[in-house]
Formats: sequence, structure tokens, C-alpha cells
Amino acid sequence: MDDLIYTSASELAQAIASKRVSSEEVVKSHLKRIQDVNPRLNAVVCLDEEEALRQARAADQALAQGKIKGPLHGVPMTIKDSFETTGLVSTSATKGRANFVPSEDATAVARLRAAGAIVMGKTNLPEFTWWGESENLVYGRSNNPYDLSRTPGGSSGGAAAILAAGGSPLELGSDTYGSIRQPSHFCGTAGIKPTSGRVPRTGHFPPATGPMDWIEQVGPMARTVDDLILTLPILSGVDGRDPDIIPMPLGDPLSVRLKGLRAAFFTDNGVVAAEAQVVETVRKAVHFLEGSGITVEEGRPDCFARVYDLLAALWGADGDATPRAMLKLAGTSLEDTSPSLRLIMSFPPISTAEFFALYAEAVRFRQDSLAFMQKYDVIISPPCACLAPTHGKIAEINNMLSYTMLYNLLGWPAVVVRAGTSSEGLPIGVQVAARAWREDVALAVAKHIESGMGGFRRPLL
Repeated sequence: MDDLIYTSASELAQAIASKRVSSEEVVKSHLKRIQDVNPRLNAVVCLDEEEALRQARAADQALAQGKIKGPLHGVPMTIKDSFETTGLVSTSATKGRANFVPSEDATAVARLRAAGAIVMGKTNLPEFTWWGESENLVYGRSNNPYDLSRTPGGSSGGAAAILAAGGSPLELGSDTYGSIRQPSHFCGTAGIKPTSGRVPRTGHFPPATGPMDWIEQVGPMARTVDDLILTLPILSGVDGRDPDIIPMPLGDPLSVRLKGLRAAFFTDNGVVAAEAQVVETVRKAVHFLEGSGITVEEGRPDCFARVYDLLAALWGADGDATPRAMLKLAGTSLEDTSPSLRLIMSFPPISTAEFFALYAEAVRFRQDSLAFMQKYDVIISPPCACLAPTHGKIAEINNMLSYTMLYNLLGWPAVVVRAGTSSEGLPIGVQVAARAWREDVALAVAKHIESGMGGFRRPLL
């Protein structure tokens, strides 16, 4: 069974298409793994075994007739519970939606199904996705498969945890302040936040809205960069419903020539310096890239030091108006909200003039960063200043998450891939960011780091 549960989605798709293994066998193996590990992880919060097996048999029958649905034909996966899934409870971890069953798939979910993927179930997150730990009043707390006393991160923490544990080969995540990339770092998996405007967010709850809606994006999560490369084209492109999606071409990472690329790197973003083991891993990755013909210089835009304060101020600009609006939309009472959500509802509102001054600062931040990036193709950095913390510590170390926040504010694509292991046996990731619309470059460099630094390693679970 281990051969199947730790096989990549790309390899599973090839094996199923060539009839070396049946979809039913693959789905059964992953369902069994979920049953074995989930009592300790609480990563998968809703499982649809009967329907997943029915779809697997249908996929095998179609293949026997010479029909293949798409590049993910018969491949099982799980979906973060902030995405609406037809016929399957979709809570976004809030009590008002505890029994909500959508009649329509989110665009990203529909595209994955159309490509042949089989949805086994949903994964855990914080309420409304708005926290760095995956814990809520509907399903409880998720644990990190490398150390159950630690968080898998948030908001796509359940997703990263079940990927690392071998319960799912592929996941769909969303990322507002690092919600794909932080859990990927904490759990040793791979994930990409695409360029703002690349993947539709239709059917994600809470919906992207307001003057800062560009910071939230949708992207794939897996154990290998190859699986991100396989899945991103499936998810990308206009859907006629999300008005911010732009029909930009998506380049092929396999066509990117690494030799001659220019990279900047840093291990201190000006907010908080990374811990020693994280710094060591980033520097090893940089040294490996240099040996591959990539020109590397240490440096970062000066404005990066402002990212945490700037995003925190923008987030809290309306006081608690946005969270209250989402609670009303979900049908959740204030008394039934999670402690983490109450914490982020504590900002005092600011005036319209103060908001426009902040927004102007955000524009300058983006302008200064673009000017810096004229010299470089990618920026290499930590995904986070620390390793996966123990449960309940995110509020104390929230500024350490500012390394991923940078690229939400900028709207640039960023990939996280495992590149090392700490003395405690915890994963250490490296973040690769590129210019807008150059996911191909970010993925190519991340794939190269993965090949040279070992990539994913199984937890002793």
C-alpha cells in the first residue's frame, strides 16, 4: 500500500491510464490510509467513501472502453473545506454552515473533477480561513504529522497534514497571507500561490471582496513540484464569474532555461530574522542554485520591512465590519465564533482618509518592489522565520509569517518546496517568488531545488 499512497498524482495518473493499477485500487488505498492516520491528525473532516469508490469504478469502466476524462483521470484527492462541493458538506469551519451542502461546485473544484479527479473528502482549516492554525468549533484541531504537539499551520493546515501523511496525493488550497505556503513549510509539502488574477475564486467561502480582494488566491498543493505543474493549468483561466481573472498565457516550467537566471535572496525581511536552521537551509539552496549557473545576490527591497504592519493595518481598517458581514452571511452568531476569529475582530476602525493613505502606501510598496525586481527573475527566501510551532503559539509569533505575506500584497506567484530537515526532524521549506505571470520560472526553480535538496520525506507516523 505504501507504494500507492506515497506515489505522486502525476505518476498515479500515468499508472491508471496505462492500466497498471486501477482507480478503485488507488482510491481504496488512500481511504484506508485516511482511516489509519486521521484519528491522530484530524486533518480530513468529511469523507465520502461510497461516492469516491463509485466514481473510481466508473473511471475504470470508462478506461476499459477507451475513454479518458482528462489528465487526472481516476486520481483521488481532497479539498480544503472553504471550497463548495456539490453534495458534500462545506462549512468553512463556521458553525452557521455546519450542515450546509452546496448545489454547485466551486469553479476550481469543477475543473478538477472535469479533469478526472475524484474527491474523497474535505480538509480542516480555521474559521473563514482567517488564522495560522487549523482549529475551529465545528471540527476541532488538526495536528502536524511530524510532531502531533505542533500545528500543521493554516489556513490549509488539514490539507498539508493529510498530504504529508500519505492520505491524499493532491489538494486544493487558498492563500490570503500564506495559507498554502505556510502549511507546506510546516508539513514538508509543496504548494503554489499563483499570480493574482490567474485562478478563479468563485465558490470559495468567504468570497474575495473589497479593495484588498487581490491578496486571496487559489492554488494546488501536493508533495512534489511536478504535481503543481500538472495541476495549475487545469485550474487557470477565466470562468466568466470572477471578474478579476485575466486570460494570461501560462508558461511551461519545463521550457525554462535555468542557466543565466538572476536571483536575489534574503533571510531577514526586516520584520524578523529567520531562525538559524531556516537560514542554513536557504543558504544551502542558494549555493546549489549558484552551482547550476544561476546568478545569485543577497538583497531585498527596503520596503519589505513594512509588510507586516501595512497588511495588519489594511486588514483591520474597517474594524470588525468584514468579519461581522461574513458571520451574517454564514448564519453564525457572534457567541459561536472561534477564539481566533474574535481576536482578529479587535481592530478599531480608521477613517476614510486614513484608509486611502494606507492604500497609497500599499501602491508604493508594489512600485518599489517592481523596481527592485527589474534586476532579477526570482527571489529566494524562507517561507517563515521559524519551524512549525507547538499548538496555540501562532498569536505570539504572527510576525514570523510575514515572509509569505509579501507576495500576497504584491500579487506575485510564489512556490514553497521542502529543502531540509531540522535537528528535531521537522521539515524546512524554501520559498521561490517570481514576477507576475511567471509561475513557470518560479516552478522551474523550485523543482530544481527539490531535485538537489531531497524534497519531500515521509513522517514517522
